[in-house]
Amino acid sequence: MKNLLKITLIGIMATLLGGTAAVADQTGYAKQKVVYHINYDNPKAQKGALVNIQNHINAVGAENLDLKVVLHGNGLALLLEPTSLDKVSKFKHANASEEMTARIASLKDQGVGFNVCANTVRGRKVDYQTDLYDVDDGDIVPSGVAEVAKLQAMGYSYIKP
Repeated sequence: MKNLLKITLIGIMATLLGGTAAVADQTGYAKQKVVYHINYDNPKAQKGALVNIQNHINAVGAENLDLKVVLHGNGLALLLEPTSLDKVSKFKHANASEEMTARIASLKDQGVGFNVCANTVRGRKVDYQTDLYDVDDGDIVPSGVAEVAKLQAMGYSYIKP
């Protein structure tokens, strides 16, 4: 009976490993969990980060990727509506232009999650429902840096574009 159980477990493991190998064979990459960390407001750098994320999806395949973007501090400028720049304190840029929001919407459609730091929202007096592009209650995390650390502890690879 023990031998039958061992043989069954070996068969299951081989099947699982073979499935992972098949994914890796098709794209060159196995399934990935990744967190992109954005805490800067430079519009050109933020656009570059979104391009990097799309390139990552193109290489690995959206179905093989669990990707999250964590935004805090100046990084919220990525989602800040240009019409809100004057009323929200401590931001130099509002980068949620038509081009950027189209890129963000496309990434979200491919399964990318955008997490926003509650500390930054509160500290900079941002009304996330009106000042930020396409953010709802489920996107708000208690702390951006704590979220990055939590995701890393869960096995997410860290990328700072």
